[in-house]
Amino acid sequence: MKRILFIVVVLAMSTTLYSQPQRKGHPPRAFQTETPMTHDPVMAYADSTYYLFCTGMGIQQMTSKDRKTWTVMPEPVMTVMPGWTQDSVPGFKYHVWAPDIIRWHDKWWLAYSCSTFGKNGSAIGLLSTPSLSFPIWKDEGCIVTSRANRDNWNAIDPNFVIDEDDQPWMVWGSFWDGIQMARLDTTMHIAKGEIPRTIARRYSPKNHNRMENPTSKYAGTNAIEAPFIMRHGDYYYLFVSWDYCCMGSKSTYRVVVGRSKTVDGPYVDRDGVDMREGGGTPVIAGDKKKFEAVGHCAVYHFNGEDIYISHGYSVEHKGAAVLVQRPIHWTADGWPELVESL
Repeated sequence: MKRILFIVVVLAMSTTLYSQPQRKGHPPRAFQTETPMTHDPVMAYADSTYYLFCTGMGIQQMTSKDRKTWTVMPEPVMTVMPGWTQDSVPGFKYHVWAPDIIRWHDKWWLAYSCSTFGKNGSAIGLLSTPSLSFPIWKDEGCIVTSRANRDNWNAIDPNFVIDEDDQPWMVWGSFWDGIQMARLDTTMHIAKGEIPRTIARRYSPKNHNRMENPTSKYAGTNAIEAPFIMRHGDYYYLFVSWDYCCMGSKSTYRVVVGRSKTVDGPYVDRDGVDMREGGGTPVIAGDKKKFEAVGHCAVYHFNGEDIYISHGYSVEHKGAAVLVQRPIHWTADGWPELVESL
């Protein structure tokens, strides 16, 4: 969940991490940084350029040629919010959460989350463009919505995955009954007749010994969100974030993984525990030296290398969320391990 506190942290830290001269009467300009502040980052690669999209007013965006120096764009992806977003999600304005992007059938598809703090009245929207170099984003409407007292899941944190038969799927979810999955049609909307099914939970439904939720009395204690699926070898790997984000230095976010030979599961961890029953093999957590907590990841195969990205709550920057990047090493039995640095 993207807590209100994140907005406060962004405003407090922006002058230190993203400082740039501002002259009265002049519009904001692009600027460069090697320490990009980012929340819920995802990437794409096209035309020798890396594109990063993340949570922000209208979806923040930045580019890089080497994934070291980033150019932060002054304009968001969405300068005008589609009217349906505020009709579907009462209280939603412009702070767009947790996008995802994928290239499929000669288009770039970008999904994004519309919600309000601690509630599951949410929606996942969709944009498309033929090019990232000079994008003209088209509103493709709503992929899926959730409603309080109707759905026991939350329509945020989308991730697209294409299976070995070129069939698109989407995983999403935060808290409530955990991570959801559904098959998509050729327009990247939920396929006719599809009913979302739960594929991962923080706790087994039988486990009543749960950590108390320190952030919301509405969302309960099933502290799992931010799914991302990557195919490697004979398996699909489901990465999820456990516990709590968006509390700065008090965050407890960490990432775990499970795998399945079929895209729709079941996903099990290294010990064979089903992720629907609380299974998950640790991938990364805060070390309390560089990062207090780490989570909301994405994983990619770029230019012959498998990489992990996420945000981490920086000790040096007093809990601000900054970009984390790590190469992935695969063990002999096929599990991902992160290398310390680029």
